[in-house]
Amino acid sequence: MLFRQLEYLVALSRERHFARAAQACHVSQPALSEAVRKLEEELDVPLVLRGRAYEGLTPEGERIVVWARRILADRDALTSEVGALRDGLGGRIRIGAVPTASGAVARLTAPFCLAHPLVTVEVRADLSSEDVLRQLRSFEIDAGITYLREDLAEGFRSVPLYEERYVLLTDAADSLVHRTTATWAEAARLPLCLLTEAMQGRQVLDEVFAEVGVRPSPRVETDAVAALFAHVRTGRWASVVPHTWLHVFGVPHGMRAVPLVEPTRTVPVGLVTVARDPESVMARALTEVARRTDVAAALERLPGDPAPHPLQSGHGRPDVG
Repeated sequence: MLFRQLEYLVALSRERHFARAAQACHVSQPALSEAVRKLEEELDVPLVLRGRAYEGLTPEGERIVVWARRILADRDALTSEVGALRDGLGGRIRIGAVPTASGAVARLTAPFCLAHPLVTVEVRADLSSEDVLRQLRSFEIDAGITYLREDLAEGFRSVPLYEERYVLLTDAADSLVHRTTATWAEAARLPLCLLTEAMQGRQVLDEVFAEVGVRPSPRVETDAVAALFAHVRTGRWASVVPHTWLHVFGVPHGMRAVPLVEPTRTVPVGLVTVARDPESVMARALTEVARRTDVAAALERLPGDPAPHPLQSGHGRPDVG
């Protein structure tokens, strides 16, 4: 059995198409098909459902591709460990993040790249919280930045980074712009553009709205925080956005960001990695950067505010897991 055969099987599972899998592996389709067929012979089980086109993996194939990802991840971890001992850390680290946390990713990648100049960073910033954990389990990413839920499954380690809080983003001509705060009940009465209901960032908002006894009726829903800003810019909509995104876009001209109160709700966000021994050298290096970087302090002050917001972020809690 060769690593190459396992790589081809993983690519086929990911691409769900022989030609695309071959292209991703930089080989011909016949070469990939033959390598997968030989792997089936060696394991003595069918791995692929074959018809006129790719139809999926067999139940045996689904189980074996999990092992294939783990074996390849261990190979990559070993290669990185040896390379770090010889020349310093190098290679590629893959970070997955929920959309609302992507504005904070740079607070880690900047010091990480400074400490490890030979490493290339790949950021996948449009994942759901479930996708982050799933891709960690399947070794598709090395680390994730997501909500730290109380029911975070065993098998993960986490480092708290900051507490996500929320602001009402409105047109500068709105009647609320002269206020220093706005309530969730007041926000619910505005024409809103919000994230889609399937996203955990939206589910957090809906929980708070329900807590105060209101149910917003957004006319526009999107899966991109950038689209929220674009709609508010038209002057027809308001939105509720995490404060971290103000550090990406600032408060654009013609808009105003007002902290939401009654209640003041925060949700912990942190770095999550797979609990494995030995730990991936990439995950370990990023975890070390996260522990010594005060992300919460950097995000505490809203752009344009003369003084930090009084809400304490909660940074500095002990590691979880």
